[in-house]
Amino acid sequence: MNILETLAQELNIPLERLTATVELLDEGNTVPFVARYRKEVTGGLDDTVLRNLMDRLTALRNLEKRKDEVKSLIETQGKLSPEIISAIDAAMTVTEVDDIYRPFRPKRKTRASTARERGLAPLAELLIAQEKAYNPSIEKQAEAYINEENGVKTVQDALQGAMDIIAEEVSDNADYRKEIRSITMKKGTITTRKQADNPTFEQYYEYSESAAKIPPHRVLAVNRGEKEEALAVSVDVEKNLIVSYLLGEVIKNRKSPAVPWLTAAVEDSYDRLIAPSVEREIRNELTENAQESAIGLFAVNLRNLLMQSPLKGKTVLGYDPGYRTGCKLAVVTKTGAVADTAVIYPTKPREQIAESKKVVKRLIERYGVDVVAIGNGTASGESEMFIAETLAEMGGKTKYIIVSEAGASVYSASELGAEEFPDFDVTERSAVSIARRLQDPLAELVKIDPKSIGVGQYQHDMKPARLDEALTGVVEACVNSVGVDVNTASYSLLSYIAGINITSAKNIVKYREANGEFRSRKEILRVPRFGAKAFEQAAGFLRIPGGDEIFDNTGVHPESYGAAKLLLEKFGRTKEDARGGISLRQEAQKYGMKKLSEEIGVGEMTLSDILSELEKPGRDIRDTLPPPVLRDRVLTLEDLTEGMVLTGTVRNVIDFGAFVDIGVHQDGLLHISEIADRFIKHPSEVLSVGDIVRVQVKSVDVKKKRIGLTMKNVKE
Repeated sequence: MNILETLAQELNIPLERLTATVELLDEGNTVPFVARYRKEVTGGLDDTVLRNLMDRLTALRNLEKRKDEVKSLIETQGKLSPEIISAIDAAMTVTEVDDIYRPFRPKRKTRASTARERGLAPLAELLIAQEKAYNPSIEKQAEAYINEENGVKTVQDALQGAMDIIAEEVSDNADYRKEIRSITMKKGTITTRKQADNPTFEQYYEYSESAAKIPPHRVLAVNRGEKEEALAVSVDVEKNLIVSYLLGEVIKNRKSPAVPWLTAAVEDSYDRLIAPSVEREIRNELTENAQESAIGLFAVNLRNLLMQSPLKGKTVLGYDPGYRTGCKLAVVTKTGAVADTAVIYPTKPREQIAESKKVVKRLIERYGVDVVAIGNGTASGESEMFIAETLAEMGGKTKYIIVSEAGASVYSASELGAEEFPDFDVTERSAVSIARRLQDPLAELVKIDPKSIGVGQYQHDMKPARLDEALTGVVEACVNSVGVDVNTASYSLLSYIAGINITSAKNIVKYREANGEFRSRKEILRVPRFGAKAFEQAAGFLRIPGGDEIFDNTGVHPESYGAAKLLLEKFGRTKEDARGGISLRQEAQKYGMKKLSEEIGVGEMTLSDILSELEKPGRDIRDTLPPPVLRDRVLTLEDLTEGMVLTGTVRNVIDFGAFVDIGVHQDGLLHISEIADRFIKHPSEVLSVGDIVRVQVKSVDVKKKRIGLTMKNVKE
């Protein structure tokens, strides 16, 4: 297998371009850098395609490595033939390679190995020969193998040993296993049965679904039920289908007296050796595919959550609800600084409503609070009613919003949380985090383990390393697509910039604290242990607003500063003209993009990017997204009626629908069948986390706290 040719075909990328892209990645260039600053080489492949390319490249390289290992292992036994080499080379998966190796793999003691030790291999060969007639008979010839010292006491013992050898040889046949795996996947069903009472898995107490068609979320659900010992799970397939196939392959002479023994050996091979193994393989395959699907959905949701529009230029009062320990407040200024904190007790058991209102009003008036961000955890319902009433008494100028607390407690108890606010307790840090994640979701949420942000499904059942790899890639892509202000960014945010690890990020912050703000990107090279390679990868994603060099506040890479300057000069502009933004695209297109790119020494894609950056230096691509929905009145579950039309925010997208925040403490479920008038395979075809949508209440169950929503035929 030629890995690069295979990749080029699978990803539909010209071989020459793919080869050059792989070389860039193998040289240690980061995905964000290659995606953004090597477009002429890659043809404009984005970071998602590049990460998929890397994942598949790694898988194919691991497959080739396994093939080489198996060839070597078989060769040491002196059994590596041209046919085996050809079969290994043709294998497309590690499972197929392992199937080929199975007959050569050193085995623990088995019934077949015991039979061979007892000298019964010739008897097995006699049966496999399937002669038209045996003279003397098979039973008579089997008598010669009776040896009580060896444990072969009867003719039946001898024939059973021979059948054990045949059963193992059938089981070890790679072609048979491949076909049986295919039949089982196509014709088999996943069957679940109740093991113990657990209402969560009630729908799976007596359940069956095609193995080939079962959706990923149900695979993960039955796996969870099995893990919690609520369900027994099996892969069922009509045995006759498999046995008939095997008999057709093994029996060459149906009139041979050996057929009954061969038939018994084949059935035993399937029941005892093949079926349990194939069931495990299919369960593993389904699980791996389901996990990859779930990780992919988690990654999409996480990307959309991180890229939500920031609420810029607003002073926010972060509100962390609670009961016994009170509600923690933190005023966060427009620049993200903490101006004040307080604790109030408007909820049970104290219910100090009047005193609490005085504190909130004082903070709002003193600091000009624009928005109150209320965490959606314990006591958030009572807190929302309290805040709405307080704001109404103040005239309703200040709004409020319910903010997801997911991961806030993780940040609060983290080393980073302690470093940022050493004098705050964990709940005070949570209040700050709640406020800041409204002001700048990306900058705040990168401080939290992505698994704790709460926009996935069954994330705790994923392989931790694979999940971390995928989610880290998403965070890295988001951070680099937005860029960061190197003079204000936390080290956690800086650590996601291409080429910067956690140590380099901390060194940048230490240098900044010791020497003051960076005045140029070049100055970053003075940071200890921050070399030229790291600078090459990182520089284009670091912003320095108000610095000495206008291009330092854009996505133009330092390697292209000369080209950008020539571009300005070509049309009679200066760098100072560009400081506030300047549009040259029409002039450039009129002049000729190809001609212009050749004259200033960059590719056409790079030229186009430079033109975009000059239009809005320091632009934030998130500013084009809809802002969060702010509220000024409380809506309770009891207030909802069927047919009510509301504006909501998509909180999570899963395989069977989406959860939407409609201003009630409980998110409503928008089932996949209620999302669009047309058929859709997955909710993500229509919805993304953070989308603002108009929905209609379809059903309300106050007792179970369930809300059913629809987007179909919604009328204002």
